[in-house]
Amino acid sequence: MTRTLPRPTAPQAAALPAGGLRATARIAARADARGVSRLPVLDGGGPFALRRVQSHADQARVCLIGAMSAPLGGDRLRIEATAEAGTSLRITAAAATVALPGRTGDLATYDVHLTVGDGALLEWLPEPLISAEGSDLRMTTTIDLAPTARLVFREEQVLGRAGEHTGALRSRLTLRQGGRTLLDQETAYGPGAPGWDTSAVLGGHRAVGQLLLAGPEFGDKPAEVRLLGGTAGDGAGQGVLAPLAGPAALATAVAPDGLTLRRLLDAAAAG
Repeated sequence: MTRTLPRPTAPQAAALPAGGLRATARIAARADARGVSRLPVLDGGGPFALRRVQSHADQARVCLIGAMSAPLGGDRLRIEATAEAGTSLRITAAAATVALPGRTGDLATYDVHLTVGDGALLEWLPEPLISAEGSDLRMTTTIDLAPTARLVFREEQVLGRAGEHTGALRSRLTLRQGGRTLLDQETAYGPGAPGWDTSAVLGGHRAVGQLLLAGPEFGDKPAEVRLLGGTAGDGAGQGVLAPLAGPAALATAVAPDGLTLRRLLDAAAAG
């Protein structure tokens, strides 16, 4: 008697939740007995692939690599990064993040929570976020600083890829020190945001970004107001660096493209 065996089938990829992908990445830096910053927590997932980068002096470094296209409509993504007391942590990205429309038309969320302990330094220096046509993304970034913490935070947003309109992008940035709010701002661009492309907001530019600096040194010597870039109408982009009501400074810039925007923010960081 013969018996027919079932044909082997190819493994099936796990189906995504109907509402999109849920993923959280966690990073933590902790000082060892010699004061060198280590990474006891480096946990990626979904589109987040976290890679250790060769350390510099006592600083721990992490590069965020996209493992898949994200965020798509309906996705719920989150990054939590902590620089514990006395550590130095630098986080970068290998490529830009592109917000894309999803299958259902639902909005996507992308939340970042950064915590910096006493005497610690956190440098958050990702590549730009690109809002592709048809996408709908809500971003929130919350930063909690201890009284003697230091921060270098860069945020860049490019509204639409080459030759296309922007998607809908809503963003909120909150900075707290010792529980006291130093900055709480919201921005909105694209469909459904009135006036975003007028001369009162972007003035025809398609890239916008900011550089947030914080540390005890700004308490002793507040940043001086400084204009960045060229004059109005020359198409080279403009920005301003100004002190915040606390030990921090904020540079905000608009530019025709991401490369020009980066140059303006680099100029603000150079002092």
